[in-house]
Amino acid sequence: MLERMLPFLSRNFLGRKRDQAAADLPVRVGHMAPRNSRMLEYDQNLVWVTLLLLAYGLVMVYSATISFHDSVRYAQWSPYHYFARDLFSIAAALLASWIVVQIPMAELQKWSMRFFFLSLIGLVLVLLPHIGKDVNGSKRWVVFPGGLNFQPSELVKLTALIYAADFMVRKQEVKQSLLKTFLPMMAVMMIVGVLLLAEPDMGAFLVIASITLAILFLGGANGKLFSVFSVAVIGAFVLMIVLSPWRRDRIFAYLNPWSESNALGSAYQLSHALIAMGRGEWFGVGLGGSIEKLHYLPEAHTDFLLAIIGEELGLVGVGVVIFAFYWIVRRAFDIGRQALVLDRMYSALVGQGIGVWIGGQAFINIGVNLGLLPTKGLTLPLMSYGGSALLLNCMAIAVLLRVDFENRVLMRGGHV
Repeated sequence: MLERMLPFLSRNFLGRKRDQAAADLPVRVGHMAPRNSRMLEYDQNLVWVTLLLLAYGLVMVYSATISFHDSVRYAQWSPYHYFARDLFSIAAALLASWIVVQIPMAELQKWSMRFFFLSLIGLVLVLLPHIGKDVNGSKRWVVFPGGLNFQPSELVKLTALIYAADFMVRKQEVKQSLLKTFLPMMAVMMIVGVLLLAEPDMGAFLVIASITLAILFLGGANGKLFSVFSVAVIGAFVLMIVLSPWRRDRIFAYLNPWSESNALGSAYQLSHALIAMGRGEWFGVGLGGSIEKLHYLPEAHTDFLLAIIGEELGLVGVGVVIFAFYWIVRRAFDIGRQALVLDRMYSALVGQGIGVWIGGQAFINIGVNLGLLPTKGLTLPLMSYGGSALLLNCMAIAVLLRVDFENRVLMRGGHV
């Protein structure tokens, strides 16, 4: 009798014990996501904040450009021309982001060097006749059939970031060495700088140099050598300003934008941006009620979009923008720190590097619009009109979401 009951007891009583023990485990063996886990697959808040900025920017670009067709220069276009193009750019950027978020970080690291050097070809192409497009004396765009333009310097911001992160991971054993770490990176940055200044695009070079310096610092580079490298970069920028008459004029105009010669010359954009901000006061003059966008403030839909936000929506509207970028930067550093805890150095540097990029460029643009920094041609990330910038900003956020996704998988006990 006992022999007959043993199989029954084994199948029922002992089997239930095993199931109960498995259920009590913090991670279920063989499952990437336990049923009782409340952790989401991705950071929904980051997605929603990004979509909020994209929608906010779309509305303000439409408001800033709705009167453009009154000018002879834009008479052939409808009032919805820039709105339609911006909407198309956002759609293309979201599609590209969906593709990018599928790429594992290990694959991105493996291809990072090749992506970076391929992107440098674009900086060469813009300097070639019939390929590069000249706008106001600058050659920054490659022209494609169908009237599509692409700005390679925006792509280099992303590829330089992922290359610098991979470089620091590969140089962990010799990161204190001047010969093996700092000189090779300085040589690469000199090549990038020469190509960008030939366009010229000092703003893009400033952002790329800042990203590279930040990743060297976050990667644990030697403090003294890092200081020397930083001083060399700052010295190079000072030298470029000193040797360029029109850059010097912008600096002096920034110091006194209200003098008659400056207000009608080098500080024309800055003075009208400050007028727009002043008119907005706390709550603005109302959406669509800006006067400065009526052909007074040049580039109101790109570099000075924030001034139109300040005029129409006031300090409250500007405050929403500043808080959103603060939140994205903080979230990027949180994701990077979590990757570092999980011993994923490359992902940590990429995540925090994206925070430096988005936050640094937003800081410069906001500072220029508020008169805190000299005028510099940098767009407001995720908001200003410009297909290339929107595309690469969204792709950068997609990479950040991928880092966060892989963090969550590993915290569940899965594999990436």
